[in-house]
Amino acid sequence: MQKIKRKLTKFELIVYTFTIILSMLFPLFSVYSKSILSKVNYEVEEIKEETEKRTKTNEDLKMQVNELASLENLESVAKEMGLVYTYNNVKVVE
Repeated sequence: MQKIKRKLTKFELIVYTFTIILSMLFPLFSVYSKSILSKVNYEVEEIKEETEKRTKTNEDLKMQVNELASLENLESVAKEMGLVYTYNNVKVVE
């Protein structure tokens, strides 16, 4: 038996060409999108770490403010500066 060669129509040629191009581009697009996703995830992790550091710093600073604003600290600073607390000088305003 002899094989009969038939020519491809323009439509078939376009479909085959398009299929081949897509089969080549799909893996490239997949790798590219995963690399972009990886980069974004890395940036998100860096931002999370920075946020945690700043949160810890803020908590430490709040503790320092509370320590410095405590009544005992205020009294000790006032005594160091020569101020004296006498109850008779306090007037209550209603």
